[in-house]
Amino acid sequence: MTATTSSRLNDVDIEAVGGLVQAIQADPAKAQTTWAAHVTWKGAFASESRVRGFEPTQSDEPAGLGGADSAANPVEQLLGALGNCLAVGYAANATVAGIELKDLKVDLKGDVDLHVFLGLGEGHAGFSGIEATVTINSPASREELESLHAKVLASSPVGHTLRTAVPVDITLA
Repeated sequence: MTATTSSRLNDVDIEAVGGLVQAIQADPAKAQTTWAAHVTWKGAFASESRVRGFEPTQSDEPAGLGGADSAANPVEQLLGALGNCLAVGYAANATVAGIELKDLKVDLKGDVDLHVFLGLGEGHAGFSGIEATVTINSPASREELESLHAKVLASSPVGHTLRTAVPVDITLA
């Protein structure tokens, strides 16, 4: 474990995170947030998603699935979203615990049976499972890293969303 006297550890602004925690403790309603994305079809299997004021994120399918292979496909983006969410969780929780992270990698993979997607069968069209391997380079003890790992798994919004039956309401306008 590495102690710090600055307001940054793991390049995380500790004061900003602490301010958010204090604001939510003072007014629990501030913890309820809404996130949004706007997706526009660009032709063939290409589309782009816009989030807040950022540059759009492109999406396409590999050539073997009929796309132009110009960008990651949606299932790859979902794996990336989980990995990114876990990385944020490790950085945030390590910082709160005073654990220095020298390097962090999350490798993810999952299997999808294309029968349902291609109209060749019925059943589950999504991942049959997702595996993630987290590699952390840190001076922290194995016990501290295992505690950090447990906290991240218990608090990952994307991880919880994928592990839990979340109502999804898709309407045609």
